[in-house]
Amino acid sequence: MILCGYKWSPARLIPVTKRLQCGQYLRNTPNRDLDFLPNRNTHFTMASKTARQQPPWAPPKAPAAGIQIPALKVYNSLTRRKDDFVPLDPQGDVVTWYTCGPTVYDDAHLGHARNYVSTDILRRIMKDYFGFQVKFVMNITDVDDKIILRGRQQYLLEKYKMEHDRIDDSLVADTNHAFTQYIQKNLPLLPSDTTPENLEAEVIHYYKRVLDGKALESDTESPADKEAKIRMHINTARTAAGGLLASSNGLQPAQEEFYIKAEDVLLPYLDSLHGSTIDSKDHTVFTKLTQKFEKRFLDDMHNLNVLDADVVTRVTEFGPQIVKFIERIIANDFAYATSDGSVYFDIEAFEKAGNPYARLEPWNRNDTSLVADGEGSLSNKAAAKRNQSDFALWKASKPGEPSWDSPWGNGRPGWHIECSVMASEVLGKTIDIHSGGVDLRFPHHDNELAQSEAYWSSEGSKEQWSNYFIHMGHLSIQGMKMSKSLKNFTTIKQALQSGEWNSRSLRICLLMSPWQDGVEITDALLMTTAGWEDKLNNFFLKAIDTTRNPSPASAKNTDVDKQLLGKLEKAKSDIDEALRDSFNTAGAMRIISELVTDFNSTKGVADETTLSIARFITRIVTIFGLDEKGDLKDTNRVGWSGVDIPAPAVPFVYPVAQLRDHVRQAARSGVLDYASIAQLTENVSVPSSAHSNDSKAYEDVLVQFRADVKKLADEKAAAKDLLALCDKLRDSHLWKLKIYLEDRDTQPAMVRPLNKALEDALAKKDSAAKDKLAAKARREAEEAEKKKLLEEKAKLSHLTMFKTDEYKEWDADGIPTKDAKGQEVAKNKRKKLLKEWEKQKKLHEEWIARQQA
Repeated sequence: MILCGYKWSPARLIPVTKRLQCGQYLRNTPNRDLDFLPNRNTHFTMASKTARQQPPWAPPKAPAAGIQIPALKVYNSLTRRKDDFVPLDPQGDVVTWYTCGPTVYDDAHLGHARNYVSTDILRRIMKDYFGFQVKFVMNITDVDDKIILRGRQQYLLEKYKMEHDRIDDSLVADTNHAFTQYIQKNLPLLPSDTTPENLEAEVIHYYKRVLDGKALESDTESPADKEAKIRMHINTARTAAGGLLASSNGLQPAQEEFYIKAEDVLLPYLDSLHGSTIDSKDHTVFTKLTQKFEKRFLDDMHNLNVLDADVVTRVTEFGPQIVKFIERIIANDFAYATSDGSVYFDIEAFEKAGNPYARLEPWNRNDTSLVADGEGSLSNKAAAKRNQSDFALWKASKPGEPSWDSPWGNGRPGWHIECSVMASEVLGKTIDIHSGGVDLRFPHHDNELAQSEAYWSSEGSKEQWSNYFIHMGHLSIQGMKMSKSLKNFTTIKQALQSGEWNSRSLRICLLMSPWQDGVEITDALLMTTAGWEDKLNNFFLKAIDTTRNPSPASAKNTDVDKQLLGKLEKAKSDIDEALRDSFNTAGAMRIISELVTDFNSTKGVADETTLSIARFITRIVTIFGLDEKGDLKDTNRVGWSGVDIPAPAVPFVYPVAQLRDHVRQAARSGVLDYASIAQLTENVSVPSSAHSNDSKAYEDVLVQFRADVKKLADEKAAAKDLLALCDKLRDSHLWKLKIYLEDRDTQPAMVRPLNKALEDALAKKDSAAKDKLAAKARREAEEAEKKKLLEEKAKLSHLTMFKTDEYKEWDADGIPTKDAKGQEVAKNKRKKLLKEWEKQKKLHEEWIARQQA
């Protein structure tokens, strides 16, 4: 199919001539000023924003008279524009929200974090900023094709391992068969006689383009998911071949290691042999897998500071409700059963009744790959459907698949029906918001819309099932979307454990991009994220410091403060405007950063002004979920968790820092009063270690420093020794405890936790200082060498300096008159020689004078 239209450019319209599947270009562009207009055929045209027709959408009814709601606009995937947000609740208080949760068959990765963290941010803003009572429901998909396949395969592999508890000929033979089956299915270009021994050569020959980072079949296209899958299959084959080669070469790898290498080829092989033998009524084969990964998913969400859903629903808990839901759709003439015991939604009947289908992505309704993906890999390819676009509401279970009783025979729910049923059961026939990842728009959410409205239409009126659809953009690294099927992902657990991310840094990263657009993780974005967090850390530290070390006479309402407080009020107004504009968190983050910049560039700010700014920023970042211990009820709270030193350290570190400040001040005063210094140590008491072992290391530092100061005072040590002791406390003892004292000219040292950003900054500063010292040392060495050479040169008498083989005769002063050949020295040369002679004469005479001094 040829897509005729224009590609948007800020400066001009560029004709699009590339051959594309319908809708392919739009799916890959974030631009929203152009749109496809459905004409119910397979072709779509593009039109300008002013001329486009919006899909049918009934704006929600206004709240009851006298009820005020925030003037909030939300980007709505149903209309592909920003719509005024009006909740269904006549009182304007309650917002019902359903989000598609995970399919739990593997660990969640950073792509999932993008979806659920961004959803959490929007939910928090709705709840904590705009004041809505959000009823938030999330489903857990614990039965679908991926879960069935993965659960069954894992069950068969565990059973196989029990029967083959050592690497014998039988295990190796089975793995070789599995290897061959795997490459024939997934790497079809390889010859049928490919073996572990010749795999590498064959892969290089037949898939060299892919290995070189090119598209498999075209020089004009970039590699995409197809090539990513090929690379994944090559890696799987290589890994299995490595295990087989090790066993055949007599290396005898450990059994566990062999299974790890062979697992990905053994799983589909064993399933092809024994998958159909699984008892369809033994659901534990599958729930064992889902329960494990549901718990791991929820742990990940807690570690990312994502709020728990108010209600969590699971597909396996709604079997009877799903059957009743489907029966009603059939009764409304929008679904039909087939001879194999499946039930399909009738799209044609639905549209003939005046209902729109594929409202979210009409341009993709005929994309067979997306339709097939929505039906699942285990679907009956030869199903007796009336139309190939019709989608399954109920699937007849084949041998080896879990099944439940139904009027149509043993089967299981289709993928899409689960959300419609669970959302309707918990929230009713209409919901305010439905959310999920952008890839769910079609077919999943479009099918949910159709079947839900088909179900509720029996009451005599057409109901708009969900008023607002919001979809989170993808997260990608190096241009590739993370995917379980591509095995190109970093799990949330891996990212957090490695220190690559933490809950706050990941959330900051996502807050800086529009929630509906894709996020590309780049070095520049990582630097921006780290810089923003470090900027806020430093600001909060200064604000907290004012509460512990208030200014002696902090002025109020000066012109400086009035100006800064004016900027605070403007920031509040600008952030309010940004959040009302479809949760524009990127704008809000920029405004916060600019406010901190204004504060940092203003001198002589009153403590109360500092705290006013800090309290406001604290509230906003807490609403954004950037502080897992944040409490919005505490209106005086300043900063976020982690910006201050650990609680067990506080009773000991602040007293030792204060003692150090006094010692430094005394040592730098010019007049040492040793009695006063000794008295300083007596004034510092060591509190009881309320936190026992947690506080012991900090207590030891205080006790030791106090004793060391007392000892130096008794010995009447030099000021430099006292200052060296203070530096050792900062640079060694407290540093090892991840605490740093930031010395300031006229104020007490700022106590701060030692984080990576600070360590990097200090390391950079230290490196620069070392480079400066090294450069100075090089200059001094060069100067010393020059001086040494000059001193050696000065020892040479001007009377003998030219007495060399180059000349034959000299005058009484030793200046050459004839060269070695007996020829007269030319006048010009003699002039030059005379200048050198005079210079050396002066140099030598000065040397003689120094020797005689």
